[in-house]
Amino acid sequence: MRMFKQKNKKNITFIIAEAGINHNGDIRIAKEMINEASRVNADAIKFQTFIAEKSISKYAPKAEYQKALTDTKESQLEMAKKFEFNRHEHKELFDYCLKKGILFLSTPFDLESIDLLDELGLGILKIPSGEITNLPYLRKIGALNKEIILSTGMSDLGEIEDALNVLVTAGTQKENITVLHCNTEYPSPYEDVHLRAMLTIREAFEVKVGYSDHTLGIEVPIAAVALGATVIEKHFTLDKRMEGPDHKASLEPSELQAMITAIRNIEKALGSGIKKPSPSELKNKPIVRKSIVAAKDIIKGDVFTEECLTVKRPGTGLNPMLWDIVIGKIAKKDFKKDELVDL
Repeated sequence: MRMFKQKNKKNITFIIAEAGINHNGDIRIAKEMINEASRVNADAIKFQTFIAEKSISKYAPKAEYQKALTDTKESQLEMAKKFEFNRHEHKELFDYCLKKGILFLSTPFDLESIDLLDELGLGILKIPSGEITNLPYLRKIGALNKEIILSTGMSDLGEIEDALNVLVTAGTQKENITVLHCNTEYPSPYEDVHLRAMLTIREAFEVKVGYSDHTLGIEVPIAAVALGATVIEKHFTLDKRMEGPDHKASLEPSELQAMITAIRNIEKALGSGIKKPSPSELKNKPIVRKSIVAAKDIIKGDVFTEECLTVKRPGTGLNPMLWDIVIGKIAKKDFKKDELVDL
């Protein structure tokens, strides 16, 4: 089973435009985000599915970045309630994505939300970093035997190994799991990204890997693709000035488009790994390379010496690598200075 279907089958990297909760609970904004993600050719747009009271305790504090960007008087639970979409709204967004030709994804944060996404027919489920130690949650998702994208922010290798074991034991084949390296600070300081950890994960568990990015720019996800990421996830918003906890650490549509364009260019540039002349450069080969030519006028019968030969462009004559073979041979005809010599 392989559900990741890019718009262009030549693409290597599955790019997820992470809407998250940047719709601010407004389905009209969510649909506009779908429009923008489709316009810039993201492979999928991802939302968050949760029943706030089933996933957040009334005693749960906000993260520091959430405190800085939202009402300090409200709890995390009160904040999250503003961003809930109900079952009908999920179906509406799912259908709208079909209409716009982009894959609908969402991250479930509680057991009932897993059921909702399964009933919608999602072939891919995204496990967020915060649920990587949630055993009942992992078992429920693993038993569905879908494609799984597992984020690993705040995790060490032991926790990743435990989560993978639970998912596989529950019924999901390991080849259907992609593990994303991630840092869950918003925004992530560059010095805390540790992008090479993605390669450590790939080597340790022999899984497909990717990267979920929370830095302010687009450089790190592009670098991740160059290192071998098969999935890239990046938050975006319609406007960074909107109210809400995640907007400032997100890309606006023009920036998302620039990231996607850069990733697609990097995919082309990575190529096959075979070192040989490319079609585009073959026409330059005879112009840029050199041949053995006469350094001065040579008369038929003369011996080719290092004094009467030299190497110059173009490369349409004898290869200079044949120099030692040519030296000492007899000229079979006259050659003028700069003329290509032959044997």
